[in-house]
Amino acid sequence: MPKKKEAQESANSNPNALVIILIILAFFTGYLFFKVQNLEKGKTSDTNAKAEVTQQPQQPELKLDLVSKVTKKDHIRGSLNADIILVEYSDFECPFCKPFQLTMQQVIKDYGNKIAWVYRHYPLSFHTKAQKTAEASECVAEIAGNDGFWKFSDLVFEKMPDLELTQLPDLVTQLGYDATKFQTCLDSGKYTKLVTDQLSDGTKAGIQGTPGTVIISKSGKRDLIGEALPLDQVKTQIDALLK
Repeated sequence: MPKKKEAQESANSNPNALVIILIILAFFTGYLFFKVQNLEKGKTSDTNAKAEVTQQPQQPELKLDLVSKVTKKDHIRGSLNADIILVEYSDFECPFCKPFQLTMQQVIKDYGNKIAWVYRHYPLSFHTKAQKTAEASECVAEIAGNDGFWKFSDLVFEKMPDLELTQLPDLVTQLGYDATKFQTCLDSGKYTKLVTDQLSDGTKAGIQGTPGTVIISKSGKRDLIGEALPLDQVKTQIDALLK
């Protein structure tokens, strides 16, 4: 009993010491708490980083052999017997396809009969005018043939991006074709599937955006012009397959 009494008297006589001890204990408790929290955050961040890497979308593999065979049903500038055929998957509303149209026109002029150019549709989903304009070009082809298709396509690219869908019949009239037949065809939706089928065809081959142009040589070699490259770079890729 005397010792207990002495301890109580000592504590009562020195209250500051008890306060200091409590402060020190609180400090170390807080330190340990934040240390554990930081370690857990570090593990979470590392896990999230790994998850982000895992969830990165993989680039589709190029399978250029899956590009459908070019036939007389295609829209083609040049001969099916040309040494090189360029199959372009394109979108009428694509801002990069517009200058590439001029590049391809120059390629045809420079290479003559050695080159043929095939146009296939690849309307991107976020281009609101692309799908219907592609269908419109097929209606023009029905009315005015392959030559009409190319004239219409050139004119559409010339007018884009300001061209509205309501103005398409005016372009048809401007080219001298029957706008009434054209409108009937367009309203029917008869070429919707053809356009979406060409889009699927390009996607299977690994096309991701527009313009995407597959170079096909007579020997069967294939290469991809994956964007709107300038003329000299396009020629470099063509020349490599002409050898």
